[in-house]
Amino acid sequence: MISLSFAVTFVSSLAVAPLYLSIINKTKAFFAGRQGPPLLQPYIDIWKLLNKGAVYSKTTTSILFVSPVIGLGCLIIATAFLPVGRTPSIFAFDGDFIVLAYLFALMRFFFIIAALDTGSSFEGMGASREAYFATLTEVAFILGLAAMAKKTGTLCLSGMLTQISGEMWKQSGGILALTASSLFIVLLSECARIPIDDPNTHLELTMIHEVMVLDHSGPDFALIHYLSCLKFWIIGSVLVRMVLPATVHSAWLDQAMVFAAVAGIAVAVGLIESSMARLKLNTVPQLLVGASTLSALALLLGLR
Repeated sequence: MISLSFAVTFVSSLAVAPLYLSIINKTKAFFAGRQGPPLLQPYIDIWKLLNKGAVYSKTTTSILFVSPVIGLGCLIIATAFLPVGRTPSIFAFDGDFIVLAYLFALMRFFFIIAALDTGSSFEGMGASREAYFATLTEVAFILGLAAMAKKTGTLCLSGMLTQISGEMWKQSGGILALTASSLFIVLLSECARIPIDDPNTHLELTMIHEVMVLDHSGPDFALIHYLSCLKFWIIGSVLVRMVLPATVHSAWLDQAMVFAAVAGIAVAVGLIESSMARLKLNTVPQLLVGASTLSALALLLGLR
């Protein structure tokens, strides 16, 4: 039977996710001397798109409009693997962190074949870039979670995140810091943020993720917009639970602290995007290989 705390946290996560995109935009606007869009702007944009019609090319098949639905299903399931405070998820089992990585991969696979389904050379180019960078990002993500599994002695994601404590940071702070740094780069890559990608660019030759969804419109594009927000929440919450171990006994208070801490990550992303430009495409793999190196080093140090 699903506990009340898990149900409330699960629904709250799905509802609050778009707010973090607004926090990023507000931070960027602040440093640019502007007021920026209202905090509810992502919700307004999603609602507008849901009420518009979708246009499909004659060259496309059902893959184009099925891919956002499958992606949404993957991320909703992924959200259910996150623990509530020190209470493991009701879907927790040994090796579930591998399932989490595969859910991200499955969603990416359908978006890639949907981009190829359009027959557009630009979207094919974006799909190629996405697949290439994903091979590097996934290595960093898996190795980072493997390092956490080795340090905590459990293969369950909930067990990893609930067993990390202040004492563990004192004893193995270097390993956890390396893993956290790697996961932060993974977050920037998976969520298509600067310096790896620019979600606001309109130049097809420099796009990575955005060029794959040029043919999506209406409700389909609304789901894609929401998916990017939900992915930020999932990876951000994993990162927060690693860096800020649960210190309170109340699951409600601890979850509120997680929501606030992920907002802090959103501010940090806004600061990065306000202070630097995106990297050249040929230097992005170097950053992602660096993230994999950090995770691999953390795993090797944990195996000593």
